[in-house]
Amino acid sequence: MSIPDQFDATFKALASPIRRQILDDLKDQPLTTGVLCSHFADIDRCTVMQHLRVLEEAGLVIAERRGRERWNHLNAMPIQDIHDRWIGPHAAAASTRLARFKQTVEAKTAMEADQPTPNS
Repeated sequence: MSIPDQFDATFKALASPIRRQILDDLKDQPLTTGVLCSHFADIDRCTVMQHLRVLEEAGLVIAERRGRERWNHLNAMPIQDIHDRWIGPHAAAASTRLARFKQTVEAKTAMEADQPTPNS
């Protein structure tokens, strides 16, 4: 899968609140598909499996077969890749611009405070 396709698959997977909840559930430890299904009482097992398939295709979940059980592991690297590509660089640039803006406002405020008022 090309890098743009990988990013598209990751964003598609993260677009669903159910899939984000599955990732949150897997954050601390791998879980079996049965346990994950039990976390979603209002959704049938087939639907949870479809969500897991989308997460697998995006590389966010790695499934491991252990006998009759399927263990699901979180792979956070695609999320880290998104952070490295978009969030980190944009956050750094935005915080630099905000710091400059803050300095400008503070300097202007200080200059205005030093100016005598016309009625004084």
